Amino acid sequence: MAVIPQALSPIANIIDGIIPDNLLIKFQEILIRSGMYVKASEILTLAFIASIFIGIIALVVSSVAEIDPIISGVVGFLIPPVLMGGYIFLMMERRVDAIEQTTPDFLRQVASLLRAGVGLETALEDVSKHGGGPLNDELKRAVIEIKIGRTFDDAIMSMGERLKSKNLDRTFRMILEGRRAGGSLSDVIETVAEDLRAVLALKRERKANVMMSVMFLIIAAIVAAPFALGMIMVYSGFIESLGKPNPLLGAAVTAAGGYIIIHSVIAGLLIGIILYGSAKKGVKFAVPLAIAAYGIFLLVGKFGILVVGG
Repeated sequence: MAVIPQALSPIANIIDGIIPDNLLIKFQEILIRSGMYVKASEILTLAFIASIFIGIIALVVSSVAEIDPIISGVVGFLIPPVLMGGYIFLMMERRVDAIEQTTPDFLRQVASLLRAGVGLETALEDVSKHGGGPLNDELKRAVIEIKIGRTFDDAIMSMGERLKSKNLDRTFRMILEGRRAGGSLSDVIETVAEDLRAVLALKRERKANVMMSVMFLIIAAIVAAPFALGMIMVYSGFIESLGKPNPLLGAAVTAAGGYIIIHSVIAGLLIGIILYGSAKKGVKFAVPLAIAAYGIFLLVGKFGILVVGG
């Protein structure tokens, strides 16, 4: 499905030639995991054009508001890819969550078909033909892989690997181990389905319990710290305008901006630890938090000075 006009196709072709194939393939897999079935080069083209457009607007605004044009241009250029990355990450998390929530019902259907005498591969294909949603899309892909020669075990395990879901990876491993061990596979699948349902319920409860901590970190990162330091800079600038020059004012602004960025990055990493138990996943929160916080800091300082000066 094309998402860009025909006139922009040459730019997409240039991006296809510049970016290494392995990176494009990885990004394409990320788009598929998020449910966006479009070419990676086309999405990157849209982000690049939007970055140039927003960057130019930021430069124009910086000349009017007397803000550092380099910082404004860089921030404006980074806004579209950061927003695009955040949107893709959100869609990916929603898709994985939707698949996890529907997996217990899918397993119960497979167990019922097994009790009726249907083989596991046939049961998987029968279930994939009915209903819709992201889980059915993944099942259809697994069925096609099996038909073209991939082993059943590899096709099933690749679903968990593609979705980066520990719950699904654990679930499929348990099913395959039960299949190898013999016995009543339908009972094993029923037990796995109930276990996954309990795990997902615990996951929802845990997320609800930590949301207050997450909101506190977000507010502290993009509201409290930028506003407080911005107003301090406004006050310092006002005192200087009264004839009491402060030689450290320029250095203080730079130090305050650096502190806000570091504070936002740390807050993002803490959010990753709280939600996922991994600081690495917090990078997805740290970058947009840092950009938003620094932007608010600049706005508070600039418009605060205008208000005080007025």
